[in-house]
Amino acid sequence: MTDTVYVFARAPRLGTVKRRLAAGIGAPAALRFYRATLAVTLRRLAHDRRFRTVLAITPDGARGPWRQGLPTVPQGRGDLGQRMHRAVSRHRRGRVAIVGADIPDLRADDVAAAFRRLRGADACFGPAEDGGYWLVALGARRPARPFARVRWSGPHALADTLGNFNRHAVAFLRRLRDVDTEDDLRAPAP
Repeated sequence: MTDTVYVFARAPRLGTVKRRLAAGIGAPAALRFYRATLAVTLRRLAHDRRFRTVLAITPDGARGPWRQGLPTVPQGRGDLGQRMHRAVSRHRRGRVAIVGADIPDLRADDVAAAFRRLRGADACFGPAEDGGYWLVALGARRPARPFARVRWSGPHALADTLGNFNRHAVAFLRRLRDVDTEDDLRAPAP
């Protein structure tokens, strides 16, 4: 069974992406950043033969050349946890990962490393500097509701998610920065 990574992405439209970043640098600049980061992420992951890359998009049915010809699925309704659960539920027996589209330092080797870590763990997380995570990878043995009761977009997202993995072996990757605000954008690379 092929390992699958979902890139969670919002259609790159002015005023709808990176709103907290836009508050500091303006909506046009935030859109340029997002388009560039999404394009690089998809280019880095799309043709790697170690896993299959699928674009999970919102709003559902969004179209455009930014999709780079990748297979796409709609994220659907609900909060981030509900949408992530929907994606991983498509792979109950296989290994699956989810990454965001706002991680400038994400590499294909990071995704491959997460799948390798699943040989000895039930889940693998890529912790973010802000208390969240930039990657989650799950094996076949996982909690029924891995993303329940999580305070998203804040410093507790990783800790809250880990609370759902009490009886599971968890591994971690390197800490990276996701870009949500102007300060994140200006911060030196980790």
